This record gives sequence, structure tokens and C-alpha cells, in this order.
Amino acid sequence: MNIHTQRRIDAWVGPLLCGLVSLWDRFFGRAADPSQPVHKVLVIMLSEMGSMVLAGPMFTHIQQRHPGAQIHILQLKRNQSVARLLGLAPESQLHGIDDSGLFSLLRDLVRVLWRLRRLQFDAVIDCELFSRISALLAYGCGARWRAGFTPHTQEGLYRGSFFNAAVTYNPYRHISLQFMALVEALQSNSMPRSKSMAMLAKPLDSGLRVHFSQDDMPNFTRRLRQDHPSFMSASQRVLFYAGGGLLPIRAWPASHYAALAKALCAQGHAVGIIGLPEDQALAQAIQAECAHPLCLNFVGYTENLEALTRLFFHSDLLVTNDGGPGHFASLTPIRTLMFFGPETSALYGPLTPRAVALESHVACSPCLTAYNHRATPCDGDNQCLKQISPNEVLSLALTQLQLCEPRLPAYV
Repeated sequence: MNIHTQRRIDAWVGPLLCGLVSLWDRFFGRAADPSQPVHKVLVIMLSEMGSMVLAGPMFTHIQQRHPGAQIHILQLKRNQSVARLLGLAPESQLHGIDDSGLFSLLRDLVRVLWRLRRLQFDAVIDCELFSRISALLAYGCGARWRAGFTPHTQEGLYRGSFFNAAVTYNPYRHISLQFMALVEALQSNSMPRSKSMAMLAKPLDSGLRVHFSQDDMPNFTRRLRQDHPSFMSASQRVLFYAGGGLLPIRAWPASHYAALAKALCAQGHAVGIIGLPEDQALAQAIQAECAHPLCLNFVGYTENLEALTRLFFHSDLLVTNDGGPGHFASLTPIRTLMFFGPETSALYGPLTPRAVALESHVACSPCLTAYNHRATPCDGDNQCLKQISPNEVLSLALTQLQLCEPRLPAYV
């Protein structure tokens, strides 16, 4: 099911269902007892995979505030590879929903809710920003404490009044801090719920690490040397993620990527274009426009997230649009240049000192927010990104390449 259909269902059916559940909770809901400890927590994070990396400090905060608590995670099935790669919870504590079609979505909602209710959670943390389906899942799982974002007096974002540990969404604070505020709201008596939370700066690190077998890394290295010898023989290696994913408006122009690739290759740096299978035509267009033997197409080469992460270990710099790859890169030694415009690094910047955010700060930027469900009023002419010139990015890329530490012998 495409994202536009999901938004329409959420916008028209969601508020009605949330209203009915709110009435039920008002008359038949049970009050949560703050004195009872939290032993079992469900985290709901249905959206993009990169958000799971930004939520790393939240998972640490759960363990600090509720030592020994068992953490379960509810995601869309297509996003579960992140939780597995990061080892956030055992397989038995990962719950998935198939959203590939309306029938499969409805079927899995019933199946998952039945399973979650039997687990008897003490608390649920809904990390989605004003999604009605996640709010309904948060109530349906039967947890005593329900933490989630509230729009307060913002009109048009109604999703019920049944969160008993609601936190006012704050568009001025990094999302990692807001996720931590949801944890703080559990069992809190202050208003707003997160008022008593200590003042914290944006974390410099997600606290997460990739979990894959290092024994397989030599095999991946040998495969790279065999399949892409020019990439591996280059003194420094740069990766491009030029796709826009579900939100094409976030993409830096393909012609800009091609110009940057041509300039980097001319200086002897190898450029590998990564992406999803649907990015194949885009990668071929950039490669054709660059017209240099050191510009290579890696789309489809990294068949899963684990393979992509291994490639990051073998590379020096990632130039990427806002999206998951930039956040996954923060888990590896690679340096990153990440474009922002429709969204802002103040909210969604990667949690690593090795990343640099590129933003033009035009008057209409950022235009994607939780308040408009990330539906841009832009007509597709994303000047916030087009005005970032290839020469400007080239200068920053060369600076970052100079800062790179020597790769380990296994990755040379």
C-alpha cells in the first residue's frame, strides 16, 4: 500500500476511531498506578528505518530509568532489519506488521494486537508523530502507561485523549531528545509530563553498534576486490546515495551529483552510487553523465542493510540525501555529508561528530513537519537543495577526505 493511501486512511478513518476509543477510555478505562514498577515496555516505531538509529539514546534511557525492563519493538515488517542488525531486542520480542496491501495490513493488525495483549505490557511508548494507527495500537496493546506525542491545542491533528503519559511535541528540539522525553513521562506527575527531565544536549552518539559476524567481513572484502577492483585500488572511496526514497523532494539534483562525481573522479577518488533497486535508472543516469571509469554503480550490489553497512566500513565518505543511509553510516567509521532542506538537521541530524549537514536555509525551508504529516506544499522545485552548488559540496568533501583516518588493513 503506497504512502498516500495510508495517509488518506489515517486522516479520514483514524480520527473517528480515536474518538470512539477516547469515549471508551473515559467511561471504562483504568487509572495507572505510579507506584507499580515497569517491567515490560513496548516501543512502537512504524516509520522510516533511520528513526531507529536516532532512537538509540531512548533505548539506553529506558534501561536507566527501568533497569532490567524487557523491551519489545513493533515495526512495519519492511523496517525490521534495522532492529535485528542493531541487536535492540531478541527475535521473540520483535513484532512486525505487513503493510504491503490493505488485506495484509488489517490481518496483521488483528494478529499483532491479539499477541500484544497477551504479553501484558506495563508501558507502551509511541514514537510516531501524530499517526492515528500507532495511537490505536498503543491503546489496543492494553498497557497501563501510554506515552506518546500530543499536539496540545494544535487543530487538525486529533488522535484521541487516551494517552496518560502524553508529551507535547516540540519542533525546536532534536528528535532523539524528544524520544527520551517519552520515557521520562512514564510514571511522571508533572505537567507537562517531561518538565522534570534534566536539561540535555543533543547526544553525540546513538550508543548503538552493528551486530554482524566479523568472520564474514574478509569474504565481503574479497568480493569487492574481485567485482570492483578500481574502487578498491583507489586511494579514497566516496559513496553517493542520490535517491529520495518515499520523499523524492529530499533529493539533491541528479545533475549536481554527476558534477560532483566528475570532479572527485578527476582527482583520483573512486565514486560508488548506492541505492534501492528502484534507484537503478537514477544511478545509471549519474554514471553516464559523469562518464569516468572511477564512477561505479553499486545499486543492487548491497542486497540488504548488513551488506550496505559492510560497504561503509570499506569507504571513506558518504554524500547522501536525508534518509536512512546517513543514519546507518553513523554506526561506522565513514564520514558523511548529508543534505537537508525539506527537513532540518536541528531535528533529524545524524548522531555522530563525523557528519556535516548541508542546508541552504531558504525562506520556505523546512517544509516537511509533523504538523503537515510531511506533505510538502512545494511544487517539486526544491530550491532549498538546488541552491547548494556542486562546487560547495566538493570543497567540503575534500576537507572531509583529508580528515579521514587510515583504514584498517582488512578494508584496504
